[in-house]
Amino acid sequence: MDLPVKQIQPQNIEQWLPARHKPLLISGPCSAESREQVLTTAAQLQATGLVSAFRAGVWKPRTRPSSFEGHGKTALEWLKEVKETYGFPLAVEVATPAHVEACLEAGIDILWVGARTSVNPFSVQELAEALRGVDIPVMVKNPLNPDLALWMGVLERFYMSGITKLAAIHRGFNTYEKSRFRNEPLWNIPIELKSSFPELPLICDPSHIAGKRNLIAEVARQALLLDMNGLMIESHHMPSEALTDAAQQLKPVDLQTIFSKLTVPESAEDNPCFELEILRKRIDEFDNQLIGILSKRMHVVEEIARLKSDCKMTILQVRRWNTIIRTRMEMGKEKGLDEKFLKNLLDLIHKESIDLQSRIMK
Repeated sequence: MDLPVKQIQPQNIEQWLPARHKPLLISGPCSAESREQVLTTAAQLQATGLVSAFRAGVWKPRTRPSSFEGHGKTALEWLKEVKETYGFPLAVEVATPAHVEACLEAGIDILWVGARTSVNPFSVQELAEALRGVDIPVMVKNPLNPDLALWMGVLERFYMSGITKLAAIHRGFNTYEKSRFRNEPLWNIPIELKSSFPELPLICDPSHIAGKRNLIAEVARQALLLDMNGLMIESHHMPSEALTDAAQQLKPVDLQTIFSKLTVPESAEDNPCFELEILRKRIDEFDNQLIGILSKRMHVVEEIARLKSDCKMTILQVRRWNTIIRTRMEMGKEKGLDEKFLKNLLDLIHKESIDLQSRIMK
């Protein structure tokens, strides 16, 4: 029986992870590579005074088996030393019940489910069953593909297993389109998640969205503007020598530079215009997608023009154009679009297509 999403009432994140600094920051290396690396990074993070929890990858699900895949239980011992020395709560990614058992034995404070695991309901259910009756916070990264229902389903499975210390992590999505980001943020999806689960803490992972150090600050600012509860940013005492995701990790001292320029916006309760800003950001995201689609369409028009030239065909194909008008108008009517607006838009696109073909066929 499905649980209505409105019944999900997770605990406030401040109850299980108080922020040392606003905004909340979870940081640490992508991978726990050595005892020295983990402890040195932790020492430098403590010096910033910004970090509320220390994160590190212990088991790394890599695309290629020859890549560094973590030190497993050995790395958990290094993390225990971080906790004993610097007092950080520890956050580790888990993908199997065996990972869960090892983390619980090691005293790990927070578990997170990665994007590669979130795509598989069977794996998620196994984790949820392994945690049934366990009082530990669980953070869920969005699946690799932009599927809101799948992300919601992961959260529901853990909640139905009794996990009330629950949070979502927005780390961006793998899409066919390539841009300056490693993973497209598609901000409208986490916004819709927040609309479905109003009480759910939502944390942004600028490192995986950006993929490059120089874009992390930009992504972090956008996340805060959208009222996300905190940030998870990868850091390493020597990022250029990192064994995984070297391009997106920061030195701990760089976090201070970024945070000195971040402004935490007023909450929706304090700012009556905040909802308007969120809607505008959704418009920006949709416009970005719309422009990308138009660009792809024009590239196809270019290919059509070259084929018409080779086949000695005319540019204007009236029967084809009439079919386009008829079918697109029907589609638009089903979607609730104004007929006059849609007709004008199609005419503009058609005119540009004719002009583009004319230039190529000359």
